[in-house]
Amino acid sequence: MKPFKRALVMGILNVTPDSFFDGGLYATKESAIERGLEMISQGADYIDVGGESSRPGAQPVSSEVELERVIPVIEGLRKEGIKNISIDTVKSDVAYSAVKAGANLINDISASLIQVASELKVGYVIMHMQGNPQIMQDKPIYKSVVDDVENFLLSRATVATNSGINNIWIDPGIGFGKTVKQNLKLLGSIDRLVKSDFPVLIGTSRKSFIGALALDTNGFPAPVDERLAGSLASVVFALEKGVSMVRVHDVKETVEAACLVAAMSEGVVLE
Repeated sequence: MKPFKRALVMGILNVTPDSFFDGGLYATKESAIERGLEMISQGADYIDVGGESSRPGAQPVSSEVELERVIPVIEGLRKEGIKNISIDTVKSDVAYSAVKAGANLINDISASLIQVASELKVGYVIMHMQGNPQIMQDKPIYKSVVDDVENFLLSRATVATNSGINNIWIDPGIGFGKTVKQNLKLLGSIDRLVKSDFPVLIGTSRKSFIGALALDTNGFPAPVDERLAGSLASVVFALEKGVSMVRVHDVKETVEAACLVAAMSEGVVLE
C-alpha cells in the first residue's frame, strides 16, 4: 500500500481548573506532561498548551497564574523530546515566556499577537472571535457570518504575512461568538477559507453546538461527555473540505478518522 499524508492533529492540553471538557484533569505539571506524551503516542502532531479557559463565560486570569500553569509543562514536554508545542494565549508576556520555554507556535484567539509572533519568528494561528469569552455568546450578530469571518481572517493574515511570519494558520473560531446556525454556516462554507493562501485550522471538539444537534434519549442537548461521535463527524466533514489541521480532545479517534479520510481521498485500496 502506498503511503498517504493525513491532515495534522493538534491535541488540546488544558492546564486549567475550569475548561469546559477536561478542566482540572491535568492541573498538575506531572499529569499534564503525562497527558501530552499520551497524545503524542496516539499520533498528535502538535500539543496545544493553555493556561486560561476560553469557554463561554470564563473569567480571565493574571499573567502570573497563567505562566505558573503553562511554563513548567512546556519545559517538561520539551525535555521529553516533544518538538511541536503550541501556546494557547492572548497575552504577549505569556507568549514570550512560552516560546523561550520551547513553544514554536502561538495559538491566539484574540488575533492580537501578530507582532509578537513576528519578533519571535514562530508560527501563528489567527482565530476569529466576536467579543471576548465573557460576553461572546450574548446574541452574536453578523451581517454575513461567512463573509465577516473570512474578511477578518484574510485581513489579519495579510498583516501577518507583511510582518514576516512564514507559518500562518487561520481558524474561523467555531463556538467563539457564534450561534448554532452560524457555526453550521461557517462549517458548510469552510472550503472558501481552504481556497485562500493560508492553511486552515478548525476546532469543533466537544463544543456546545454539537450537543445542541445530538440530542440525548430524553430530547435534551447531549452533555459534553457524549459528543464524541458529533465531534468526529465534524472533523471528517472539515477534512474532506480540505482543512489542514484539527484541534481536538480525542486524539486517538481523530487520528484514525484522519487517516481514513486521507486514504479514501487518495484512492488507496487496503489489502
